[in-house]
Amino acid sequence: MDNSIPEEMLTALARTANALDYTAHMALISPTVSVFGVPGFEVIGYDDWARQCQHEFTQKLLKRVHYEGLRIVSSTTSRIMFKTVETTEGTDGTINHHGLEVLIQKEPDGVWRVTQERVLPEEEVAFDSRKSH
Repeated sequence: MDNSIPEEMLTALARTANALDYTAHMALISPTVSVFGVPGFEVIGYDDWARQCQHEFTQKLLKRVHYEGLRIVSSTTSRIMFKTVETTEGTDGTINHHGLEVLIQKEPDGVWRVTQERVLPEEEVAFDSRKSH
């Protein structure tokens, strides 16, 4: 599978977050998105994601987001699941790294959007990194 679509998605997610461009960032997220694996939450949906971004962007709490590594898990012509590591740096100096499993889907309007994310447990990230070497 060609990595260009997921690479473009990660670049767009980072670029829009780093620019604090709420409208452009949320245009990359499906209204049906579900996020799993966030401590303290069973599932996070679009409205929760939107609220969090609105808060972080307007308060300028985010200094930088970037992604490292990309491994395709599975793909079809309209869906791609991949793993990556996201690093977020806050303006207060905090740095968070976490592995993500991301499902992007080509929606009816022809735009690829994030439809599902799973924050990976540390053990799975460690296992995946050993497996890829």
